[in-house]
Amino acid sequence: MSELDVSLMRGTLDLLILKALSWGPRHGYGVAEWIEQATDAALGVGEGTLYPALHRLERQELVEAEWGLSENNRTAKYYRLSPAGRRRLQSGSSAWHEFVDAAGRALRATGPGAAPVPV
Repeated sequence: MSELDVSLMRGTLDLLILKALSWGPRHGYGVAEWIEQATDAALGVGEGTLYPALHRLERQELVEAEWGLSENNRTAKYYRLSPAGRRRLQSGSSAWHEFVDAAGRALRATGPGAAPVPV
């Protein structure tokens, strides 16, 4: 996998996590569950991917964490957006949409100077 692939996937996962937390604190399983539901099960995030990402976002001070009790009365670490995380979500979402729009235009193009073709 190229460095660009890893960077795009990591950036997208980070935005999805921040979005999952935008409505309030969630534990890791709740974040993964939200991503799966929001994408109609097209994206599933395993523990080996999710928790390193949550810890990275915590180190970057984009999320804050504290221990609490889950719905089934078990101890769980709950994550919430920090003010910096909320700003990153807003700016990152805008940049992501611009990227997707530009990539879509390029992928619909039929050749140099030609008008795009619907896909």
